[in-house]
Amino acid sequence: MKIIIYTDGGSRGNPGPAAIGVIFTNEKGRVLKEYAQKIGRATNNEVEYEAVIFALQKAKLLFGKKKVKNMEVEVKMDSEFVAKQLNAQYKILDRKIEQLFLKIWNLKINFGKITFKHIPRSENKEADKLVNRALDYKGERGITLPGI
Repeated sequence: MKIIIYTDGGSRGNPGPAAIGVIFTNEKGRVLKEYAQKIGRATNNEVEYEAVIFALQKAKLLFGKKKVKNMEVEVKMDSEFVAKQLNAQYKILDRKIEQLFLKIWNLKINFGKITFKHIPRSENKEADKLVNRALDYKGERGITLPGI
């Protein structure tokens, strides 16, 4: 079984109010779950990392520890910077980013095959819409939006 997860994060201001968007699909592109959530204040890079962390934690909850150990997971994002750091192509120089990277590194242990792939923004429009929907939402931080 293969799951494809689209992640995006955005902040209005850098740093500023921030939110994530995450979409789980199967191999054929059928949407299984969508999430949009405010996360407080962050930089653009921090919130891109937060989206991946949220996605991996949620995958483990949705599919169970045993199943994720045997499935293939592909995480797609439009942040080339984060994708290249997660694939050890760019060094991490910022302390806060390093801590976020380590969270992902520790979460990876729970999964079988997991890959991180940079995609063009044009292929990540739906996750971006979720980010903007969360940022526009007037409710509380840290809650998943209604209807998703």
